[in-house]
Amino acid sequence: MNNEDLYWLAFSFVRGIGAVRFRKLLHFFGDLSRAWTADKAELITAGLTDKAADLVLETRKVLDVKKIQTELSNKGIQYLTWNSHGYPKYLQEISQPPPILYYKGTITTADDLAIAIVGTRNVTKYGKQITKDTAAYLAGNGITVVSGLARGVDGIAHRAALETGGRTLAVLGSGVDVIYPPEHRQLANEIMKSGAIISDYPPGTKPDGINFPPRNRIISGLSRGTVVIEAGERSGALITAKFALEQGRDVYAVPGSVLSQMSKGTNNLIAEGATPMTNPAIITEAMNLKGEIDRPKRERIVLTSNEVNILRVLGSETMHIDEICAKTSMEIEKLTADLTMMELKGIIERDGGMEYRRVQNWDIG
Repeated sequence: MNNEDLYWLAFSFVRGIGAVRFRKLLHFFGDLSRAWTADKAELITAGLTDKAADLVLETRKVLDVKKIQTELSNKGIQYLTWNSHGYPKYLQEISQPPPILYYKGTITTADDLAIAIVGTRNVTKYGKQITKDTAAYLAGNGITVVSGLARGVDGIAHRAALETGGRTLAVLGSGVDVIYPPEHRQLANEIMKSGAIISDYPPGTKPDGINFPPRNRIISGLSRGTVVIEAGERSGALITAKFALEQGRDVYAVPGSVLSQMSKGTNNLIAEGATPMTNPAIITEAMNLKGEIDRPKRERIVLTSNEVNILRVLGSETMHIDEICAKTSMEIEKLTADLTMMELKGIIERDGGMEYRRVQNWDIG
């Protein structure tokens, strides 16, 4: 750690000093070590408000800059600044990227190929299965799955990526040493082994509602595109989608029942122009990533016993859902969910309203 880095870290502990004010200080003082020792008048002349200047002076009184390096090392925390060689490529391209990223784990160039998966905490059975299948598909193809470690869709996406042997990044609305929600501590530990937990908030920062919208901006900024699985009309996942659009990134939304509260947000996104995500292969095709990933082989797809049963019933014929239901003796709700998952896996396709057929040449062995 060089001496100037210490002052970048020091300013990250000052609440309210974000990318815009970092740039003002750098422009005026030339380096942040000079800014750290400036008096209030100089800080205001540099472009800080009276309140922000006071916060700098107050933090300076209680923060021992020389101890920062030791404290980070003791906690296993690493960091990247705008000047760091390993700063994430796509995050660097957004307007006002975070000046500092704290992280535990590893951030590599492999993470330049990343997709965010976000959605509601109150995920339905339908949403759980789609999240798991989508994350597994992406991770299995070498695409890093980015999410926010929250309950619901986020946690399911991280776990599915890990179970597939892929990489995943979790962006927090707290310090990387303050895992929230607490029941995801073990999950966070596993993520550090195959990716990283990341935050632009300094160590020790507690989770706070105002921290999460900026966190969502980093999630979308790290990613080439954002998939919204399920979201109510006021879901935080919609904020992530909004940031993705502002950053010029693709937005995908999983369509759902018009009767489901958890699909209102995603259905609205589709109505506003988001790409309907009915099969995760749509993502790789739309983003023209064919040369960057290994396409999955059909024999790698794992089928449940119900899916095998459905395929055997279908044979090579197109069949209405009512007939499939009668021949499989499955409950209609379970059958509908399984058919949807099979569409996502690319092994069946819908022909018209409620008629299905096996994808040509798909062999269950």
